[in-house]
Amino acid sequence: MVARDMISDVIPALRTSDTGMTALNWMDIFKVSHLPIVNDKEFLGLISENDIYDLNMPDEPLGNHQLSLLRPYVTEDQHVFEIMEVLSRLKLSLVPVLDHSKNFLGVITLMELLHYFAELSAFLNKGSVIELEMNANDFSMSQICQIVESNDAKILAAYVTSHPNTTQMELTLKLNVTDVTSIKQTFMRYNYVITGAYMKHDDEVDMLNDRLNFLFKFLDI
Repeated sequence: MVARDMISDVIPALRTSDTGMTALNWMDIFKVSHLPIVNDKEFLGLISENDIYDLNMPDEPLGNHQLSLLRPYVTEDQHVFEIMEVLSRLKLSLVPVLDHSKNFLGVITLMELLHYFAELSAFLNKGSVIELEMNANDFSMSQICQIVESNDAKILAAYVTSHPNTTQMELTLKLNVTDVTSIKQTFMRYNYVITGAYMKHDDEVDMLNDRLNFLFKFLDI
């Protein structure tokens, strides 16, 4: 998924003739804290709620004020992961999308990105989550895959989180199975530190019911 495929069809762009009050009203309607200011197809910059509150006369057109605007943007063919990095690093509620001629195409909102990630198959599929902590020098994805697959499971998604100023890292695994008991035991045999293991409540209840039914069958024998 690239930027051009995620452009919002509802978030408007401001013109220099719009007032600060108009901008605040639109921000409230669309639940964002930033809006782009555009002159024809030229992207002039992002204005924030704080910028508008700092204006002495918010009822005047934005073009009447001396504005120091940030100009963050992504290009139309940038990947969704790069878009998320820009939004996160700059703490934005949306990011403008430009073509390679620097023409304004629209914006991508943080909420739309969150919906995209929530709809990924790795999140929708039933399964469980395991978190491992390790030294970055000890990280071997091939070994981790071998451990998981040796327990008849598959990795649906993997996410790495680095700890600032250390060589420690955290690896989050989304697996396609709900019972991770044997997988946890195998990881511990390989001296991995397990910091968390999670499953959806419904999955956990199903697993416990299955185990209880198995116990009843065993007692009937």
